[in-house]
Amino acid sequence: MEYRRLGRSGLKVSALSFGSWVTFDNQMQIEAAEECMVAAYDAGVNFFDNAEAYAQGQSEVLMGQILKKTNWPRDTYIVSSKVFWGSVQDPLPTQRGLNRKHVVEACNQALHRLQLEYLDLYFCHRPDKETPIEETVRAMHDLIQQGKVLYWGTSEWSAQQIMEAYGVARQYHLIPPTMEQPQYNMFHRERFEVEYGRLYEEIGLGTTIWSPLASGLLTGKYNQGIPEDSRANLKGFEWLRERFTSKQAQLQIAKVRELMTLADELGTNIARLAIAWCLKNPNVSTVITGASRVEQVHDNMFALDVADQLTDDVMKRIDSILDNKPEQPEF
Repeated sequence: MEYRRLGRSGLKVSALSFGSWVTFDNQMQIEAAEECMVAAYDAGVNFFDNAEAYAQGQSEVLMGQILKKTNWPRDTYIVSSKVFWGSVQDPLPTQRGLNRKHVVEACNQALHRLQLEYLDLYFCHRPDKETPIEETVRAMHDLIQQGKVLYWGTSEWSAQQIMEAYGVARQYHLIPPTMEQPQYNMFHRERFEVEYGRLYEEIGLGTTIWSPLASGLLTGKYNQGIPEDSRANLKGFEWLRERFTSKQAQLQIAKVRELMTLADELGTNIARLAIAWCLKNPNVSTVITGASRVEQVHDNMFALDVADQLTDDVMKRIDSILDNKPEQPEF
């Protein structure tokens, strides 16, 4: 396993990490979930990502049960949670958002569900238009001062919002955000590669990217339509079904077929290739991978070997297939 600094912090995270959204959000049995987590940990993964909203808090409960059972030394792994959406189906006004009350209470609930004394990473799951950023920054700062959180960050915030939070923290001598958790994959590049471009150097922004496989599109399993066992067929995932049936999706699937040919030439599969492509970006601190079967965990780990095969020529060939490389602004 390769370990990378989380931005400008001293914390090192495994280049491949393990997310619970896919694994624990489909009523997975604890035995299967434990098998996936153990396989990841044994492969050197040290970061396990979660959120209050995943399975309405049950994802954190399940992960907490597994962590207690495995009894891994606490100084060998990193656990995150994310706050915004709430953990109940129809949250009351005080049960969601980034106001101080919800940020603090959601942290306490996450610690209880995960059976932990502190969270290594705590993310603002989305920006909150109704709460001043200063209020959120102060709440996060206080949680760190209390020892309940070690590092805090954002998820899917704009560069402007991140810089506002950073500026507020510096102005009032508070602890600024360390990292951002954005979507990043072969089909979703603009924000990560352009909008955040200056933040990597200016504030040392770390990144824990999600959806490296574009919700499964970059596995090839949707090339012939939506399989029966797909999450897109589940109630509540109608948005995902539309993601795979749109006109844009059909154009992307054509590119997936070309990428599969390239993956075959490299002696690998497209999922490993897609994850490895993300790893090649030096501004990626860690790639959050998901799995519903332990075999997928093992397969994802091979992406580290594939990354070594992605020479400049191979990366140029990938860009020619994708034909979506963002233009860099001139400063």
